[in-house]
Amino acid sequence: MRTPTLACVPEGPVAVPDAVRRLAGDDAVTPVWRNVLGGLTFRISGPAAGSGQEAERFVKWVTAGTSGLDLDGEAERLAWAGAYVTVPTVLERGRDATGTWLATRALPGRSAVDPVWVARPAAAARAVGAGLRALHDALPVADCPFTWGAAERSARLSAAGRRDLGEVPAIDRLVVCHGDACAPNTLIDDDGTWSGHVDLAALGIADRWADLAVASMSLGWNYGDGYEAEFFDAYGITPDAERIAFYRRLFQLD
Repeated sequence: MRTPTLACVPEGPVAVPDAVRRLAGDDAVTPVWRNVLGGLTFRISGPAAGSGQEAERFVKWVTAGTSGLDLDGEAERLAWAGAYVTVPTVLERGRDATGTWLATRALPGRSAVDPVWVARPAAAARAVGAGLRALHDALPVADCPFTWGAAERSARLSAAGRRDLGEVPAIDRLVVCHGDACAPNTLIDDDGTWSGHVDLAALGIADRWADLAVASMSLGWNYGDGYEAEFFDAYGITPDAERIAFYRRLFQLD
């Protein structure tokens, strides 16, 4: 089962891989996130060339041999989605014997789980809902080369897992899903409007409830109970208990 609380800001010393040091040069390197599979994200900050202002980049790092984290696939999804929505621009990607990395340009806004927004959970939940609706409406299903459907995801499960999952509900609306629409992956401007999306490694075509179920569930992890109504209202949909339950089970089992 997936344990969301393991995705967090790293505590204590974090070894910076040589590839990340090389990408940073003389700029400062700060570890900012460790995901549930052990992948690390670093912020690189320093003066922008010729401007005298601070510039930020982010580098994802995955140790060699780690399964379930495909940075090459994420880079391809970012390149495709970037023609339609605000997502990070890929600056560089590579691999060596120790691991793989993906460097992207920083986007405006703060993560929806930045302390500023944790202190304003109702506003953050609305921004996450509005941002997800905008993403679903903007990305063209007919042109998307990636899939994330329930059938293919459930096929990866054990026989026991498929029994626990149950029958796949009828499709409500096919969209290009984010693939990990948890609250931290929406960015929010200081005025409370969403400003972009990050971490699109699983982006693909699926029923929109695959995203809606997980995004709404993540509100409880990050803000506490009581904010799903704001999320669904901002998205513009009435909660569907059957589909929510199914796609939350799938998320936990997948």
